[in-house]
Amino acid sequence: MEFFLKFENMALISVALISGGMLLYPLLQRGVGAGTASLDTLGATRLINDNNPIILDVRTPAEYSGGHLPNARNIPLVDLEKRVGELPAKRPVLLCCANGTRSARAAKQLKQAGRDDVFNLGGGLQAWQQAGLPVAR
Repeated sequence: MEFFLKFENMALISVALISGGMLLYPLLQRGVGAGTASLDTLGATRLINDNNPIILDVRTPAEYSGGHLPNARNIPLVDLEKRVGELPAKRPVLLCCANGTRSARAAKQLKQAGRDDVFNLGGGLQAWQQAGLPVAR
């Protein structure tokens, strides 16, 4: 108990609490409890090759036109709720955005709409490009 009361140790305790919060923030931001699988680029590539998913880019049309995953469809996140009926029901959905945050929100929306096979590309297009994978324009 004496350790916690010393002024010099308060800085260490503060740093530990802040860094712990910073580590948890991305998990909370992406909606860990949503039950959506987040795939790395290898997992996404396997899904694409083995299961022929619908690849859905939820960025804005301007972002999408700057480069996207090959064969990706663009439905911006703001329009997804009204356009969810455009997605064929029997195919899995791989969601992508710039860094994985918007697509995690889209995955949650699709799960709530009754879709089961929903996958989020962790790290989004940034991770895809860093892995040296092809980008369509």
